[in-house]
Amino acid sequence: MAGQGTTTTDPHYAAALAVAEESLAAGGVPIGSALVVDGNLVATGSNRRVQDGDPTAHAEITCLRQAGRLTDYRGATLYTTLAPCDLCTGAVLLFGIPRVVVGEAVNFPGAVELLRARGVEVTILDDPRAADLMAGFIAERPDLWNEDIGIPDSA
Repeated sequence: MAGQGTTTTDPHYAAALAVAEESLAAGGVPIGSALVVDGNLVATGSNRRVQDGDPTAHAEITCLRQAGRLTDYRGATLYTTLAPCDLCTGAVLLFGIPRVVVGEAVNFPGAVELLRARGVEVTILDDPRAADLMAGFIAERPDLWNEDIGIPDSA
């Protein structure tokens, strides 16, 4: 399902994967994102919910925060290592980002179909590195993963 010219070796995707790995090393959730506008890397961000104690600090949101105010997202592509959740999908739709490149959607399907239904071009790379990174994290920290995706603690 890889899109035109986008592969797991794309340097913009590699930037998202690198910040996902950094997040895991810092004790956080290993999800990374990169925003590219007109072919230029504008910002990266990782899931920082744990590090910052901020429930909204998902990778795509921290990436958009790092990018700062932009007046036009028509030339933008948002790269993310994991399919975007409802929160991050809402940001993509709100800002009119036309393209999203997803590392993997096996561990979490996200809201990919909503993005597509709203006209966003979504490419899923099926990257085994991103899938393995998330699968390992989910196995090791199911409590933190469930918190991240909004599943309440059953205790």
